[in-house]
Order: sequence, then structure tokens, then C-alpha cells
Amino acid sequence: MASTFYCNNRFHPYSSEIKSRFFSANTNIERKKTEHQSTQTSTHSNSQAKYDADLSKVSKIGKYLIFARNVWSSSLHRAVDVDTRKEYSCRIISKSKYREFVAPYFEIEEHENLNKIVEVLLGEDKAYVIFEPCFGDLHSHVRSKRRLKEQECCRLFKQIVETVAHCHDNGVILRDLKLRKFSFKDRESTQLKLETLDDAYVSRDHEDLLTDKHGCPAYVSPEILESTNGYSGRAADIWSLGVMLYTMLFGRYPFHDNEPSALFSKIRNGQFLLPDCISSKARCLLRSILRKDPTERLSAHELLEHPWFHTQFETTTSSRFERRFIDQCVPELGENKLFME
Repeated sequence: MASTFYCNNRFHPYSSEIKSRFFSANTNIERKKTEHQSTQTSTHSNSQAKYDADLSKVSKIGKYLIFARNVWSSSLHRAVDVDTRKEYSCRIISKSKYREFVAPYFEIEEHENLNKIVEVLLGEDKAYVIFEPCFGDLHSHVRSKRRLKEQECCRLFKQIVETVAHCHDNGVILRDLKLRKFSFKDRESTQLKLETLDDAYVSRDHEDLLTDKHGCPAYVSPEILESTNGYSGRAADIWSLGVMLYTMLFGRYPFHDNEPSALFSKIRNGQFLLPDCISSKARCLLRSILRKDPTERLSAHELLEHPWFHTQFETTTSSRFERRFIDQCVPELGENKLFME
């Protein structure tokens, strides 16, 4: 049997009580490789068909089947409860690092746009963190559409900002904000949630002065590149939000170059192209976020008060935009974590 704890019990991961509970149980997890034998008919649902098609590469962890192929996102595996057939997602991490991984979840109040831990199972070398299911990440969604219509972008971006505001209120600095960090809660791709709190920094005194240089090149803020005495973690998160919004609206990064040194030079300069194919309110919001001086950027709560979020959108097209950017889309490489010190 796997050693297990449930997140809603609110035990702190460093307490002696939870440590005892984790390691008092037998941690030998039965792992089985199963062969796919398809006996299903065409009347099965798409979910069942996906379930059957992937059975050739699964492991049995406790009561869950953990699929080797990452179906929904870059960091989470698909998981299925063998008793109920209910779907979940699973993050597999080193057993030595699971306390660090789950710690931020005990420092923050629950929120509808934060992925919830269902339970954690411990094996000999690995920890299996079971989350509620995800249905594709935002990065892939934007790539598939090349860019989002402003109305859809506004609805999704508001959910993102609400999530970041909640984290900042609870002293959690996200640091590595990017499109791929957000996944959909539903198959219709209308409701987002923050997939995990990887790389988050928890400040118990709500101070946000950071010194490490951490994150993806395309999303890093100018002050992180130039800082010698530290920078505001919240302000850096806001800059990343601006990069996300720009990418959602235009299908390309505001600062992009194949050479990291050239990319960082563009970011330090802080100049970016702002096509006029979006509304004036959207342009105003972008200019309020992507400001080189971090003290001039709006906070997450101030962003939510911006008039753009209360706009009544009309269906419009912009052939000029499409002709200019038709061959551009969000590059896969830009979401990788290449920049860390």
C-alpha cells in the first residue's frame, strides 16, 4: 500500500505529525505494466477511447493508473482511479523534494483557480501528487488558435490576474509565470487554473525582495536582468502577466530572438511593437503592465479595476493584422525554463 496523505487535512508538510504519517506506512508501491487489449466498440465516449488507447504504457500507483504519456500538459500525467474511472492528473517528483513542492499549498487559502491536491502517494524513490484533472494548457491553446479573439482573451486573462492577486495577497510570489503554467478545468476551454505552484516563493512577512534570477527568457523582466541588490517579486510577476497578455492577443512574444543575449537586450530596452488591431483599452492595459520601471506597473488588484475587463466587445476582424503576422505563432521553445541563477 502506498503511503498517503490528504491535502484537505491541512497538515503542514514539515510537522512531526505529518512526517510520522508519511513514513509509518509501507512505502512499497505496486507498479504494473499492463498490455492494451481493446474490446471496446465505437459507441464509447472520447474519454473512454483515450483511456483504452493509452493502456499500453501505464503504472499502477495505489488505486490509480498513471499514464506514461503526458496528455494534457508538459508537467502533469493523466491518472485514472481504477475503482471509479474518474480522471485526475499527477505530478511525479523525487521523494526527497515533495515537501518543498507541497509547502506553498499550506501557506495559501484555497481559490477556484488554483489546482487542488487530492492526495500524495509516496513510493521508494518518487512521490505522486494527485491533482484534479486538467484539459490542456493555455500555451497549446494559443498556439492552436495562433492568437485569441479579444473577448476570449479578456475572459481568460481576468481569471489569470485574479489567481495572481490571490497568491500575492497570501505572500506567494510565483516567479515563473507563463502561459503553460495555466491549464483548463473544463473540456470547453473556458475556465483556467494555475497548474502547480512550482518555483513559488513564500514570504511569511509579505516582503517580496528577491535576489535569484529565475524563470523563462521570454517572460523575464528588465530589473531581473539588471538587478544586483534584489528586485520586487510581485512587480516581476506583473511583467510576466504583460508578456502573457501580449502573446494571447497577438500570437507572438513582445520580445523575441533566437539568441538569448539579443533577447535580453531587447527586454532591457523595454521597447515593443503594439499593433493597432486591438482596442484602445487593451493597448492601454498592456502599456500599464509592460513598463520598464517596476514601480510604475499596476498591481494585480489594480489591473482588475482596468476598464478593459468591463468592455462590451463587438465582433470585428483585422485583415491588416493577419497579413502581417499570418506566419507567426508562439514558438514552443519560449516556454522552456532556460534562465536560472
